[in-house]
Amino acid sequence: MIIGIIVGTCSGMAAIVLNKSLIALLKWLGSYRHLWWAFVIPAAGAALSSLFLEKIMKESAGHGVPEVIYSVSRYGGLLRLRSSFSRLISSCLTIGSGGSAGPEAPVVMSGAAIGSNIAKLFSLNDRQRIAIVGCGAAGAISSIFNAPIAGIVFSVEVVLGEWTAINIIPIAFASVAGAEISRLLQGNQIAFDHRLFHIEPGDILASIGLALFCAIISITLTRTVELAKAISPKIPAPIWVRAAIGGCAVGMLGIFLPMVLGEGYSPIRNMIEGVFSPGLGFVTLLLIAKIIATSLTLGMGGSGGIFAPSLVIGSLSGLAYHRFISLLWPSVSWVNEGCFALLGMAGLLSGILQAPLTGIFLIIEITGGYDVILPLIAVSALSTTLCHYMEPASFYLKELVKKGHLLRPGTDARVLTDLRVYELLEKDCIPVHQNMLLRDFINIIKQSHRNYYPVNDELTGGFIGMIHLDDIRPFLFNTGMYDAVILEQIMDTQVEIIHPDDDLTDILHKMDSLHLFSMPVVSNKKFIGMISKATLLDQYRKELMVQTSICQ
Repeated sequence: MIIGIIVGTCSGMAAIVLNKSLIALLKWLGSYRHLWWAFVIPAAGAALSSLFLEKIMKESAGHGVPEVIYSVSRYGGLLRLRSSFSRLISSCLTIGSGGSAGPEAPVVMSGAAIGSNIAKLFSLNDRQRIAIVGCGAAGAISSIFNAPIAGIVFSVEVVLGEWTAINIIPIAFASVAGAEISRLLQGNQIAFDHRLFHIEPGDILASIGLALFCAIISITLTRTVELAKAISPKIPAPIWVRAAIGGCAVGMLGIFLPMVLGEGYSPIRNMIEGVFSPGLGFVTLLLIAKIIATSLTLGMGGSGGIFAPSLVIGSLSGLAYHRFISLLWPSVSWVNEGCFALLGMAGLLSGILQAPLTGIFLIIEITGGYDVILPLIAVSALSTTLCHYMEPASFYLKELVKKGHLLRPGTDARVLTDLRVYELLEKDCIPVHQNMLLRDFINIIKQSHRNYYPVNDELTGGFIGMIHLDDIRPFLFNTGMYDAVILEQIMDTQVEIIHPDDDLTDILHKMDSLHLFSMPVVSNKKFIGMISKATLLDQYRKELMVQTSICQ
């Protein structure tokens, strides 16, 4: 708990440093935005950001949350110390210069890295370190949004993927510490305060259509970013040049539509207040431009997160939807368009992250919008469901799932990952050689309780085959064959083998597909033991009991 408070405080401080730095950089560069060459400012920021990450920090571009989830899934939450500040600097350069991205994911990476290294300092085990990494993520989100509940929910729902008391208690204290440090240094403010909305049943019914619209926009944004990521490596230039090209394109968009630049929180306030005056055509154009700008920034090598662009695109989606249905049914008295802008934020964030609770609690906390809780829940839940149907993995998990790197707690793959082939070896098999007479082999059978016998080369000792008693049973009851048959004549040389470094999930899959109950393990052509499905499942059960007992 105390470590959680320390980590939450440090993560909160990191979030405030990034926030203040962004404000200062945007203010300084704002005086140059009117100049004709201003379109190169986002290009310079993206290029510097990419160079910093690639050449100095030796890290890849991106927002960092998938790296945190990967670390939690495979390496017990181990993260490098330099990750605690690398994303802060790179995202500050990208977003501060006008790139369309958000600072939230970088501070999550920073907070998680701070937590990981503090856990290492206190020599905590893997399970405890994962909880402290969650504390870092919660403290960062809690601080940057002044939203402690959203910090807890995001950390547990998105980063850790499991709800257990051992995680929630320190994470809750870290989230409180992050929010408190933010309130002490920046004041207790609601980011997007709004007027009171009076929701009618017709508005709740209309929110179902908004959920569908948000799901479509969420999928469009996800796939557009992916498309930019796929195109980027095909450009024959270093990554920092590609990032500059993307930044330059964003800068060109910004000349005509300045609202697509940066994190874009200012237009959100106007939309939620219901004072955003441009018409439906301009809102639609701005929506498309923001999606393109975000994709170019994140897909071409810039550094930043998807949170802030999702909120902007979500509010534009809600506004566009409200104006569209107002045109279709002008006689209906709809709630103020600011309400739909707010609902759109929740729908898009829930759809992109496929984390409905994070979307609900974050929007409630940053807008104080408990009066819209009913349609908010409906939009978040429906948008998440529809997005999951169209894209089974969320924006953060998509790449991890594609590479097979996502191992959520409680899954077969995760439990098997914690076991090693050497832990399952059965070493009581008696090796024989290929020139042994069947009579001598029968004497060995009498001394053993195994059905499998590895056959090693008499000269080299290398593994050359297996004998399974079921396969040679006719010879065993024919005494006339005892001195006429040698093992080379009856052994199986087409044996599927396992290597010590093989993944246990793959081994189990191979056993199932080939209908095998035991397989030999061979290292450097030498037989070192057997692995049976019975032993594997027995160890699986014990490991599962250990993990679940820790979780309780």
